[in-house]
Amino acid sequence: MLRVGIIGGTGYTGGELLRLLSLHPKAEIVVVTSRKQAGKPIDTAHPNLKGLVDLCFEDVNPSQIAEKCDVVFTAVPHGAAMAVVPELLGGGTRVIDLSADYRLPVEIFEKVYGKKHEDPRENMYGLPEIHPEVRDAMLVGNPGCFPTGAILAAAPLVAAGVVERAVFDSKTGISGAGQDPSPVTHYPNVAENVNPYNLTRHRHRAEIEQELKAFDESVKTSFTPHIVPSTRGILTTAHIFVNQELTSDEVSAIYEEFYNGKYFVRMNKPSLAAVRGSNFCDIAFEIDQGTDRIVVVSAIDNMVKGASGQAIQNMNIMFGLDERTGLWTGGLSP
Repeated sequence: MLRVGIIGGTGYTGGELLRLLSLHPKAEIVVVTSRKQAGKPIDTAHPNLKGLVDLCFEDVNPSQIAEKCDVVFTAVPHGAAMAVVPELLGGGTRVIDLSADYRLPVEIFEKVYGKKHEDPRENMYGLPEIHPEVRDAMLVGNPGCFPTGAILAAAPLVAAGVVERAVFDSKTGISGAGQDPSPVTHYPNVAENVNPYNLTRHRHRAEIEQELKAFDESVKTSFTPHIVPSTRGILTTAHIFVNQELTSDEVSAIYEEFYNGKYFVRMNKPSLAAVRGSNFCDIAFEIDQGTDRIVVVSAIDNMVKGASGQAIQNMNIMFGLDERTGLWTGGLSP
């Protein structure tokens, strides 16, 4: 049984880790931290978990956590993980970081996030369909939610060497903004509305470029996100401009070969309802006949495949478990 710790257990991603891990047959949650909620039962912050997680939040230092755990998830704000990860690794535990601290090379992180990186070290980007080598990692940087849907939508075609440019248009539910309320997430500003933001400068673009350019350095990418009045989910429309004419059968073959054996990617009509609460990424495409454009659409639950579920998928791979363990469930449709 894997002994699991969570640093930062009160937020959305921490709560989703707790929900999924509480039903994981090979994992035992042994410590969950929160400075503000220390001593209080988990269900005071996550009432949906009452009766499922019989623990209280603790305020303990990283070395104490490392002694108790085989793996620790850091579900903390950007810039906070780098302050605790060195001590966790020094204590011999493996770490999966759900912040942005270990997703990018240090110089790119500092440019994109405007923070000095206090723990420069080689990172392992934890998108398991692209990087099965996470199995050998001590530290995994869990991908951002937008990059997960975008990269999975485009990677097969980019890897095939047929893409000149990929333009990503993503619609996200409000939970992607985190638990703390703001004008962006205030109900009157979101309901019956669609809000584009960071039209050309969203921080997640760096991850998309990093992973796609690893397949083909010449590929150009653009990314624009929108908030829609939904709690969960990201629907990404990728406009992929190709350098040769392809038939539907040829494109299907490219995707089927690339995702062969990748259980959580389904060639399936994408909808937020079909993946809500699940770790699946559903993908479909259509060729724009007479043009150089292929439209690829992907759908994920931003809290599961876009965050906590993918982190657990990485944990499973790192410890030699079937990657589906504790995650093999369909979406909450309707």
